[in-house]
Amino acid sequence: MEPFMNPSPAPPAVRIAGAVKRFGNTVAVGGLDLQVQRGQVLALLGANGAGKTTTLEMCEGFTSPDRGEVRVLGLDPVADRDRLRPRIGVMLQGGGAYPGARTGEMLALAAGCARTPHDPRWLLQTLGLTGAERTPYRRLSGGQQQRLSLACALVGRPELVFLDEPTAGLDPQARHLVWELIDHLRDDGVSVLLTTHAMEEAEALADQVIIMHTGTVSAAGTPLELAQRGAEEQIHFTAPPHLNLAALRDALGTHYAIHEVEPGRYLVQGPIAPEVVLAVATWCTQQHVVLGELRVQQRRLEELFLDLTGREVRAG
Repeated sequence: MEPFMNPSPAPPAVRIAGAVKRFGNTVAVGGLDLQVQRGQVLALLGANGAGKTTTLEMCEGFTSPDRGEVRVLGLDPVADRDRLRPRIGVMLQGGGAYPGARTGEMLALAAGCARTPHDPRWLLQTLGLTGAERTPYRRLSGGQQQRLSLACALVGRPELVFLDEPTAGLDPQARHLVWELIDHLRDDGVSVLLTTHAMEEAEALADQVIIMHTGTVSAAGTPLELAQRGAEEQIHFTAPPHLNLAALRDALGTHYAIHEVEPGRYLVQGPIAPEVVLAVATWCTQQHVVLGELRVQQRRLEELFLDLTGREVRAG
């Protein structure tokens, strides 16, 4: 009897290995490696000119790498464009619609290119575009154009969606609607590769984050892993002034710096875990000290981003 053979695992939704893309003397992407696993949301962060949009364009088959390999759903996005196109959804940064086309017409055209599309009327309603169904694209507001572009990317029930700045120009209500849609896509097993400048968007949505700088990967990991990288967290607490901090240092150990930053306000710096917070509270109880406030302050993803990419404003 032949041994039972497990089927080969599906390739990653996106795999980029050593990709290089130049435009003249400018290196837009320089030796990039990344993977998007099936059913995962990966966010590309980077300042203007970091290479995010060029990376998406290579994945979408709009341009080829000068060197290296790009595979999308196991296929070459340029050579296998016809096979790949029905399986992916693309939301372009500039919208990509015909200026004179009406909203409903544009979405119906996109739906007509799919084998089993979503109902365009449902998508129009979901994205708050029902009232603009007969409005020409050029007369839509910037936020409406963004939502129509997203609808066109999703109407074909794609396995993988590329979203270039999906919430740029949206008001808070529309932004949270888009976030909910992306969460639903992941729940349905759809893979998502998105670019964004919004740190809170990456923290809220992404399973994995890649920070790009000058065409290469500066950091990669989960939002929590990146936010904690190279950072000391802090415990702030209030209590009666002039506590015996030497005794608290003995309780916590030498890895922690403890200061009374002003009378009655204390700061503990070091690697913070739940047991450390409990140790501070327990020590105060043993000293018959009543805590007025206790809070943990964690580093945000934005701080790492600025550390890696610089704080100067970039043109473009």
